[in-house]
Amino acid sequence: MKILIIEDEELAAEGLVRLLKRWEEPVEVLAQLDSVKSAVAWFQHNPAPDLAFFDIQLADGLSFSIFEQCKVTCPLIFTTAYDAYALRAFKVNSIDYLLKPYEWEDLHLALTKWKNLRGTALPDADLLRQMLQDMGQQLQTPAYKTRFMVRSGDQLMSLAASEIAYFYSENKIVFLQKQGGRKYMVDYTLEQLEDLLDPSQFFRLNRQFIATVDAIKSVASYSNSRLKVLLKEPPNQEDLLISREKVEGFKDWFGG
Repeated sequence: MKILIIEDEELAAEGLVRLLKRWEEPVEVLAQLDSVKSAVAWFQHNPAPDLAFFDIQLADGLSFSIFEQCKVTCPLIFTTAYDAYALRAFKVNSIDYLLKPYEWEDLHLALTKWKNLRGTALPDADLLRQMLQDMGQQLQTPAYKTRFMVRSGDQLMSLAASEIAYFYSENKIVFLQKQGGRKYMVDYTLEQLEDLLDPSQFFRLNRQFIATVDAIKSVASYSNSRLKVLLKEPPNQEDLLISREKVEGFKDWFGG
């Protein structure tokens, strides 16, 4: 069984590959892609796989836009960390989805459905676009990421956004700081996280930090109309400053 994986979280892709090895048929992963651009290029230059797994939110946009740029003829299973309401229309057209974090039982059911439907007609790109249009505002409203997959030793964990105090970069590596807990490395840049996180819950304090209100211990005035922020969780950096340009936006966010 030849599989294509389109997923921008490295840990999520690794977890899917491990689960696929438990399937009753031998599985060959043809490629692991992490963007709309790379997926379009792959479909334009390669024969269709037996099955493709599509993450919904990729680094450069929603995976639905792939159908607008190239012809996709293989059956699909969508994976998403968001509520599944926007995907219900796909189920009637033999396209299944997995809501992250999913287990082997969830994947097994989806693969069994694919196996039973193998050889039946699948919707083409025009039908998929029409389905998206029919869903209207549901997909026009930004779907912010609600869970993050992290590694703890040999184990994979799924953390809710509500459990996170802040994200920060250090030596070109981005970490997730759990509230009252430890830190974890994540496969995102702070720029990517700005697009993925709910701006009502997270704010880009400076080039190094994206934080929640609950993570902030105190805010004080500082020179040149800047603000100085102290975080509850380590590292409590003395020089965590908000620039003059960001002050008004921060006050609006911090004050609710």
